[in-house]
Amino acid sequence: MDDLLVPPGPGAPKGLRIPAAELSEQFSRASGPGGQGVNTTDSRVQLSLDLANTTALDEEQRLRALKELASKLSGTVLSIDASEFRSQRQNRAAARERLAGLLREALAPPIPRRPTRPTKGSQRRRIEAKRRRSETKSFRRRPGTD
Repeated sequence: MDDLLVPPGPGAPKGLRIPAAELSEQFSRASGPGGQGVNTTDSRVQLSLDLANTTALDEEQRLRALKELASKLSGTVLSIDASEFRSQRQNRAAARERLAGLLREALAPPIPRRPTRPTKGSQRRRIEAKRRRSETKSFRRRPGTD
């Protein structure tokens, strides 16, 4: 297995090279159709990377990746499953590609929000809706003594 190359992008301007020794691959039988080889080939791939211990990330990148990928982590380990192809080789390539994409997205700094103002039309519609609601509620009041 070769090193995993993550293409350059925001947050990693030179890209990343994750050493093959830090990646863990496990193979198992995938579900679904497969013909005669369905019960004999381990084509499903689970690719794992421990983000806390990898040498490919600097400290700032590590913290950003752990924060952004928190919902996908088991502890500090990021695992990717691939079983969409019948061949193990294609599933290995798909898992590596997906892992590289997730890391690239996670390392990108957040795009700052540009503050905006409500449009005149939206302000007018809001005030009109409040006026209609007020009218509706005014009909619920107890009638006056007039």
